[in-house]
Amino acid sequence: MYELNDLLLLLNSSQPVINIQTHEEQRAVDLVKRCSLKLNKRILQWSVTKGIVDANTGAPALSLSKKHVTTNIETASDPKNSLIEIANCKEPGIYILLDFHPYMDDPFVIRSIKEIAQDYTINGHHIVFVSHELEIPSELSRFTAQFAISLPDKDELRRLIISELKVWKLKNTDEKLQADKKSIELLINNLTGLTVSEAKRLIRNAIYDDDAISHVDIEQVQKAKYELLGQNGVLSFEYETATFGQIGGLKNLKQWLEIRQAAFSSSKKQSNLDKPKGILLVGIQGSGKSLAAKAVAGVWHVPLLRLDFGVLYNKFFGETEKNIRHALELAEVMAPCVLWIDEIEKGISTGDYDSGTSQRLLATFLTWMAENEKPVFIVATANDIQALPPELIRKGRLDEIFFVDLPDEATRAEIFSIHLKKREVDPANIDVNSLATMTEGFSGAEIEQAIVSALYHAFAEKQELSLGIIVDELNKTQPLSVVMREQIAQLQDWAKDRTVSAN
Repeated sequence: MYELNDLLLLLNSSQPVINIQTHEEQRAVDLVKRCSLKLNKRILQWSVTKGIVDANTGAPALSLSKKHVTTNIETASDPKNSLIEIANCKEPGIYILLDFHPYMDDPFVIRSIKEIAQDYTINGHHIVFVSHELEIPSELSRFTAQFAISLPDKDELRRLIISELKVWKLKNTDEKLQADKKSIELLINNLTGLTVSEAKRLIRNAIYDDDAISHVDIEQVQKAKYELLGQNGVLSFEYETATFGQIGGLKNLKQWLEIRQAAFSSSKKQSNLDKPKGILLVGIQGSGKSLAAKAVAGVWHVPLLRLDFGVLYNKFFGETEKNIRHALELAEVMAPCVLWIDEIEKGISTGDYDSGTSQRLLATFLTWMAENEKPVFIVATANDIQALPPELIRKGRLDEIFFVDLPDEATRAEIFSIHLKKREVDPANIDVNSLATMTEGFSGAEIEQAIVSALYHAFAEKQELSLGIIVDELNKTQPLSVVMREQIAQLQDWAKDRTVSAN
């Protein structure tokens, strides 16, 4: 209803050109048709395949300047000829031009549209562009109003789901559809940012795929939503997430995230409660920072998007900033989601060797962090926090800075059990406590790699994996804590009073 009133207001205010950028062409056309009934103006529609036709019947329109039907499709669909006919027509009308964007760099086309707009008081013509993307030339900007087709909110998405459930029940009267309230709410959260037609299609897929709405459907919807919105190479969808059960230790971090999960996932905003913004994970390489980022998305049941600073940079001036703006816009549309920025210090530099590109990128990112109101939870990881600018890590930008240290003995035993189970080896057959005792200073990644190597060795020797084989592989390994003892000790000392321990 609001869209109809807003569009009517534009048409009644003598706005000669209206630009509607949308992927929902039919919805936009229907909206304009409803307006034409209230304005008592005839409505015609142009496309390159049909030329000018009656928007209601689809029949070829009488030549606007002559009294005969144009039968030559090449003549009828030519944008220049069509604009000439519109300009010469004396009867006021609304003309919907579909996918007109390829012709907007032609000087003749631009001038023709400008003359039609300037003569509005004489001919009363409205031109309505409907296209997925159309940039208005500067010559036409003062005559043009932008109109946006709103995306469905959560209440409308809920109505769409209920409607589709009713249709399913009418077709399957003898069967019962499995759909709990929690799964439906998760589906609603993951459909935000899509058009009505896109949301309907994904809802139907979720229901009819397995006659249920479940967590499996949510994952499929997340993937399909990302593909519908389009990948730009800068922001990638991580198809594999994790759970807290796949991570050893990090009990403080897990507890912190569990406390904030309800506030982040809830569709109802508490007036006195801010949405969680994000965290920075600092620590030793291989200690589980990246896995923790994946676990946040997995446990919260939201998409995991990875922002790759490495492909942000472009040699052309301004393109780097444009890239990050597009990536952040996509993250907002995908919300609620987790935005994972791995090794952020490699993307944001405090140096000036790049002619200020890093500083402009940082400024764009900080502005977005300050202004963004969408539920986009940032998980940034860094190995060298001292390389980060202070304005990024000050309180208020992110909620907390966690330090992920080397695992203690109990955590190492847990990590051994996790990776053995992952590879279908019963930890009860291996003395993981002995392994934990002898692996002081090992990171989680180093423990995993030792098990992988031991399995290769056992397979080659046609033996079952044993404690002895794992011990042999561990004895061949020099952990990073030994190779880079001084640097790691310095990092641990620095983090002691400046960060919150994740373990």
